[in-house]
Amino acid sequence: MLIHIKFNDLYLTPLLNTLMESLDNISDSCNTDTTNYRLFHHVIQRSSFFSLFFLAIYSNNILAEETPNLAKPKIIVPEKISGVTTLSAEQVLETLISTSPPLLVDARIKQDRNYGYIESSISLPDIETNCNTLAKIVTTNKDESIIFYCNGVQCGRSVASIKIARSCGYHHLFWLKGGFAEWKDKGHQYVTHK
Repeated sequence: MLIHIKFNDLYLTPLLNTLMESLDNISDSCNTDTTNYRLFHHVIQRSSFFSLFFLAIYSNNILAEETPNLAKPKIIVPEKISGVTTLSAEQVLETLISTSPPLLVDARIKQDRNYGYIESSISLPDIETNCNTLAKIVTTNKDESIIFYCNGVQCGRSVASIKIARSCGYHHLFWLKGGFAEWKDKGHQYVTHK
């Protein structure tokens, strides 16, 4: 009997086949032909297979639940960010049509931006935001006003970007907490590439 089971990226086929062969060898070495012995041998073979099968499934589930994804820590979205002005979509629109509009930064990943973005925004995903990338898009000085946004109120990408910008010495930071979802829901114009 060939069994193919993958457990933590290892195939258990050789192990299980060795176990089955061992059970077969034990039964061959015993010169017994009783019905009870055959039944016992059958139960041992089947229970060994199912025990290892369920162990493999159960262990993978435990590992998946207990291993945190350290590459992408979860950002808790606060109600407010200290030292940062929270804006509504209408307030952002007013500042964008003013005589000295602020820099508008879309902190979402590129795939999210494909669904639409605010027209004058610059794409700088939170995972690419650092002092060097900010310096490339901020053309004047660190006193320039910058508005950050992402997908919506539960999106932490803009929060992460704001914290990075603050640590880089930028002082006039604004946050469209409702993000692109609020902008779109309020019927403001946006660009899409779909």
